[in-house]
Amino acid sequence: MPLSANDYEATSWEDLQRLLFQDTWDGGLGRFRSPFVYRGSRSRHYQLNTSVQRLGGEYHKLENHLLRNFRKYAHDTTQTIQAASTWDWLALAQHHGLPTRLLDWTYSPYVALHFATDDLEAYHEDGIIWALNYVKAAEHLPQRLRQALQTEGSNVFTSELLQPLASSLGELEELQDVPYVLFLEPPSLDARIVHQYALFSLMSTAQSVLHDWLTERPELYFRIVIPARLKWEVRDKLDQANITERVLLPGLGGLSRWLHRHYSPARGRDASGPGSELPG
Repeated sequence: MPLSANDYEATSWEDLQRLLFQDTWDGGLGRFRSPFVYRGSRSRHYQLNTSVQRLGGEYHKLENHLLRNFRKYAHDTTQTIQAASTWDWLALAQHHGLPTRLLDWTYSPYVALHFATDDLEAYHEDGIIWALNYVKAAEHLPQRLRQALQTEGSNVFTSELLQPLASSLGELEELQDVPYVLFLEPPSLDARIVHQYALFSLMSTAQSVLHDWLTERPELYFRIVIPARLKWEVRDKLDQANITERVLLPGLGGLSRWLHRHYSPARGRDASGPGSELPG
């Protein structure tokens, strides 16, 4: 994937910090308030395909069947008691690995950086961070949705805000002929969503591919390439800052993943470099 005008390649840890926090000053507030959400990928070749799109075939015809059957068979789980709307169910399904049209994003550039560097098997590849201006993206919403956000004083939807405007995926598509993206903050299903500062992107049609939509609107995003040679330094410094699986994936599973990665040998790194002893 050749670099485009929207791509920046980090040359050092210090340069990476500059890139992650560029254009986050809000002059109106006199504060640093980022208009971006972030998504980290272990390979720069990964695009913004959803899990339902990765099914292949006529995936758009399967989407409603998947969600309907998820709702049908998940009725006995206590987590679904509050999942009354389509958007609650969709968030719950995405959270548990069902193929959906949702994509995971975070307000935290460091959480995105974690997911770009958490897979040691991909350390021979450049990673990438997508930064998408969700404030400007809201300008492309249908008038009815834009007005609802303005009235609420928000730039993203909750299920409660979206439900009266569009109660199904079909109604969402009918609001506007031109595809659009909205951002949906999920309910706090568990500590993982809270700790990851998470939200979802949602295209108005199942067939719409977000990276294609963004290519036609380059003012809405930029990408940061993390060279393979920089990944170990980034990973070590994130660990020191406590941006780890133990924190972002609370529970024994996250703890085990953190320990497995932390004690793995630094393949391809100078063996005379710093060790990987746990503090204390």
